[in-house]
Amino acid sequence: MIRTINARMIAKMFLGGAKNLEAKKEWINELNVFPVPDGDTGTNMTLTITAAASEVSSLSELDMETLAKCISSGSLRGARGNSGVILSQLLRGFTKGIKDQKELDVVDLAGAMQKAVETAYKAVMKPKEGTILTVAKGAALKAAELAQTTEDVEEFCRLVIEEAEAVLARTPDMLPVLKEAGVVDSGGQGLLEVLKGAYDALLGKEVDYSFDAPKKESAVRISAQTEADIKFGYCTEFIIMLEKAYDEKTELEFKAFLESVGDSIVVVSDDDIVKVHVHTNDPGLAIQRALTYGSLSRMKIDNMRLEHEEKLIKDASRIAREQEENNKKEIKKEEPRKEMGFISVSIGEGVGEIFKGLGVDYLIEGGQTMNPSTEDMLEAIDHVNADNVFILPNNKNIILAANQAGFLTSDKRVIVIPTKTVPQGITAMVNYIPEETPRENELRMQAEIKNVRTGQVTYAVRDTKIDEKEIHLGDIMGIGDDGILAVGTEIQKTALDMMKELVDEDSEIIGVYYGEETSEEDAQALGDQIAENYPNAEVEVHYGGQPIYYYVISVE
Repeated sequence: MIRTINARMIAKMFLGGAKNLEAKKEWINELNVFPVPDGDTGTNMTLTITAAASEVSSLSELDMETLAKCISSGSLRGARGNSGVILSQLLRGFTKGIKDQKELDVVDLAGAMQKAVETAYKAVMKPKEGTILTVAKGAALKAAELAQTTEDVEEFCRLVIEEAEAVLARTPDMLPVLKEAGVVDSGGQGLLEVLKGAYDALLGKEVDYSFDAPKKESAVRISAQTEADIKFGYCTEFIIMLEKAYDEKTELEFKAFLESVGDSIVVVSDDDIVKVHVHTNDPGLAIQRALTYGSLSRMKIDNMRLEHEEKLIKDASRIAREQEENNKKEIKKEEPRKEMGFISVSIGEGVGEIFKGLGVDYLIEGGQTMNPSTEDMLEAIDHVNADNVFILPNNKNIILAANQAGFLTSDKRVIVIPTKTVPQGITAMVNYIPEETPRENELRMQAEIKNVRTGQVTYAVRDTKIDEKEIHLGDIMGIGDDGILAVGTEIQKTALDMMKELVDEDSEIIGVYYGEETSEEDAQALGDQIAENYPNAEVEVHYGGQPIYYYVISVE
């Protein structure tokens, strides 16, 4: 019988869960209702948990508090897509419930699971049953019941998973769209795989617990003489998310310590965040000292003796000075600060140019094909020097990550305009009036995007049935804001069929944005046909350059 588990076992279980999710991500992707070839639930959840797992696997000291902070901060900042954000909130709530414990029994675990559910439900404005939230709630309710009847952690976990499976199996009865497509909820399946992987680790199943950082391009070996000229070989960078008092005296002491172990030091503080850069022969010493002030993020260690000589070696001091100046500009805001700035998620070269032309300060590439993470959003916010930063997610699956980034930002007001498509984002920017207040612009943008209907033309990646339409692998689909509007075998004809559902007698402006796989001639021909079919509307054709989607079409 296992009565308690410690931080080391929790870490193993977390990494086991992450590994199992990673192994099943493509299968989970295929459970998505819409058979579209873009960034899906399995991918988003895997990238979210991997962001935390890579930090957990590198921990040298394992106590519950440090582990909890690592899991929480890593998943919060790495969260992608709605399912990833919800998973990060579940992990955040769970770690709140365990951080003050040295060992966990079934009562502690049940309490942490309840805290996880409460935190996740609060993060979603309109929680929908039949989703990952429902599976998490069912598991937590079962956990509370079991905590009164057993002390065996192994039995507790096994029965919780059985209940989670049973709840997942009922999700099609809660969401008709799941039943029609013949699938269970993909987010709930992802959560179940995390639980199963954690249980395998508890049982001692052999698991590869390593999570490597993304591989970089192979370095160029430099001459022995150049290597000898480098006094400190590791370029070390990270951000400290402060959790303890950090005043001017503390900063001076920290800088003095870094000077004792390295050079090219940059330490820039901004409210509850400290950016650090140092060249040292022992990055671990710098990291260990930094951990006494808070948890770490954006850790990066480069072996300069293996880097290209033109990059970091010939002019290491110049690079350090340049970085220091850049950090001063970003953090201390020496240049004039604007009242309002704009961040937009973009899906292609042409779309990006349109947003730039409308005054967007910072573009995040991603959209459908790869949902940006909360960390991507935070980096963008950091770059925009404005008191009020508007974010245009341009995808319903990115809005939660944008909101989470706003929650994690303290030195600027972040305003998320809930744009679900690129055309809505463009309309929001068109209606921005510099002379008006941020609140007035926020209200106008939110009102105007409701007048935009969007259609997107792409191909199906599997057979399915949805919205009472039979869809086969390779079919062309016209997808509207609320479902599939047209299905066919020809791109142009399916696009025109989709327009019949989008355009009404009040439609005035139609925008056609063609993708990277569509020729200008085909796009112009489609635009001409649309203009002929709807003579009362003004039709504009633009190069979008987006992948996967042959056309993105707006109707206002």
